[in-house]
Amino acid sequence: MSIQSGSEDSAGYFSCLSTIVSTSARQLVSSASQAHRTEAARRATRQTLLAFVSAVILIGVLMIWIDAPEIALMPPRGTASLWPFRILTDFGKDIYALLLLIILMVGVVLAAAAAHDSARQRLLTIGVNLQFILLGLSIPLAVGEFLKWIAGRGRPFVGGQANVFNFVPFAGTEAHASLPSAHSITAFALAFAVAAVWPRLRGLAIAYALLIAFTRLVLLAHHPSDVVAGAAIGIIGATWVRYWFAARGLGFAVGEGGIISPADNEPLKGVAAGAPAS
Repeated sequence: MSIQSGSEDSAGYFSCLSTIVSTSARQLVSSASQAHRTEAARRATRQTLLAFVSAVILIGVLMIWIDAPEIALMPPRGTASLWPFRILTDFGKDIYALLLLIILMVGVVLAAAAAHDSARQRLLTIGVNLQFILLGLSIPLAVGEFLKWIAGRGRPFVGGQANVFNFVPFAGTEAHASLPSAHSITAFALAFAVAAVWPRLRGLAIAYALLIAFTRLVLLAHHPSDVVAGAAIGIIGATWVRYWFAARGLGFAVGEGGIISPADNEPLKGVAAGAPAS
């Protein structure tokens, strides 16, 4: 291969890569175009209100009657036999999940720019799905971190007692960052997003979310109400990210009645599937 040919191949690859990135960003912020998007928005609003009201009631009940007895039943923090739960709980750590999704998405985009025909199409579809999961996770997490700072709820036994109403608003410390649980947000947002893209994995996704939530309770990292709050934020946030994608025909289709389902449509209309990278 001549030097000139190699330069042309490189220029073609980076041109295709630039097209993929710019098209993806442009479609993400484009105007909603799906015919049944208004019905989908109403449906998402109803689901959000139901989830919010249910979560508020349940959190109140847990705080008043359940939180203190539950944490009193848990083994002391630092118990040696809890090592399996310490390993399992890291699978719900937000930074690990975000980094993994970013690495996967970057890898898929780089590979798509070099691929051709059906291979590129498959990679672009995977890229849209990963983009949805990443945003469906990061947005609820951002909301959760803001609420943590506002609430400033003490973790179990901070201060030496099982005081479930130990709130120090705007404390900004790890000891007072119990409400909501970031692990719970991560687990339930991921579970919702994965199940939305691949419905057959719904059972496994739910089991994963419940397992992570359980580890947070056993390790005395959170009260039950913190976990419920995190689950609600994760699910509600991911619901609206799914609506955003569906309203623009990205990865999802909106059917009659505003029902959103996975779609097999071409993810990036401005990128020709068979266009060569050179």
